[in-house]
Amino acid sequence: MPKSKEPRGQADSPAKNVLQLKVTLRDISPPIWRRVVVPDNFTLGDLHYVIQGAMGWDNCHLHAFRMGGVEYTGTMPDGRVDFGFGPPTKHEDDVLLGQIILRKGQRFTYEYDFGDGWLHEILVEKIEPASQAYRKPVCLAGKRACPPEDCGGAPGYAHVLHVLRSAKTSEEHEFREWVGDYDPEQFDVASVNQRLSGAS
Repeated sequence: MPKSKEPRGQADSPAKNVLQLKVTLRDISPPIWRRVVVPDNFTLGDLHYVIQGAMGWDNCHLHAFRMGGVEYTGTMPDGRVDFGFGPPTKHEDDVLLGQIILRKGQRFTYEYDFGDGWLHEILVEKIEPASQAYRKPVCLAGKRACPPEDCGGAPGYAHVLHVLRSAKTSEEHEFREWVGDYDPEQFDVASVNQRLSGAS
């Protein structure tokens, strides 16, 4: 489970709406996706933890949200927020989802692990009045297992699938051992929601 934290947004103001978001990993076929519901008083930093828990990542790499020409990220190990290149950068804990998610159909991106370059597209599917049922993040549905950490991005993931189907060379057998008992089709919504209980 990714390291959890207390959502900063909840302490500041009550939620007005809940947001249904579909998070889809780009450049992967068949798609790997999760449908989550979060209150709009969560920060982008809180959403980072929700995505980590819902997708199945281990939260051991840098990440960034990108929306409207602005990049939002957390504090880096050296205390910086700005990467020193690319678009203007703001701290993800300084903005509530309700301040930047304004309409159904809105899209933005979340990148995890700049080495592997896992790009996630986030689609706003619904915005509804807040209710007791969704005071905490919930995963409603999803498909397929998150790729293994550090497998090399989309090309590396394709290699994972290849060796799972048919490892032939000694190098492929060695890689198959590294992959372990990974099942690319595995998805269990109850397990995901158990992980999310640590992100709320």
